[in-house]
Amino acid sequence: MEFSVNHPILFVIVGIIIAVVLAQSFYFLRKACRRAKELGVSAETVRKTISSAAVFTVAPAVSILVGVVVLSKSLGIALPWLRLSVIGSITYENVAAQNALTAAKLSAGETITDPSIFVTVLWVMTIGIAAGLILVPFVTRKIQGGMMKLGLKDKKWGEIFNNAMFLGMISAFLGYVFCDVGLAFKGDTSGLVPVCVMAVSAVVMAACGLSAKKFKMRWLEDYALPFSLILGMAAAIPLTSWLA
Repeated sequence: MEFSVNHPILFVIVGIIIAVVLAQSFYFLRKACRRAKELGVSAETVRKTISSAAVFTVAPAVSILVGVVVLSKSLGIALPWLRLSVIGSITYENVAAQNALTAAKLSAGETITDPSIFVTVLWVMTIGIAAGLILVPFVTRKIQGGMMKLGLKDKKWGEIFNNAMFLGMISAFLGYVFCDVGLAFKGDTSGLVPVCVMAVSAVVMAACGLSAKKFKMRWLEDYALPFSLILGMAAAIPLTSWLA
């Protein structure tokens, strides 16, 4: 059987897994509705909660769809669909896949034809993200408890510690963005493309935040991420033509 990143059997396997996840979601949704009824929550409140949650789920779904499109050229549709539908993270999955492809000496837009490389990329994308899932039951309560104690003892230092953890996570991805900037000193400006794309996305995100605050457009906060992603990717086209 000839290997293909878009082989029908991959879609069948992925479809089964996602169907199980959706079944779990509907199961807990039903239990939540029953519990709300036991607590005396009105049916109208429950309906509004469900409908508003469904509407605002569209916002992150747009950014996830962008991630699937980006990865589909090399990995096909089935694998990105699975990884970004269950426990995936667009900020991690894209970087992990790119690093695995680079290690296999493939470019980002080159379709995988070797099944061993496909399986390697799959494991790289899966193991890294699964580590958090495994660690959560064992370390989250201790870390959260420690942060709560620090916040109660000294609110200022609690906020500083929380922001420091967040910035530490962001720094890992900033290294990926700035790693090729030094090539500009050798006459190759292609390393500036990720930096410029990040700058465009940051400007869009800031504009959405300021607009939401100034004009009381709360819905814009939920759509700021997909807007910044889509416009950043759109800006990458002319920037690549100019700098690469």
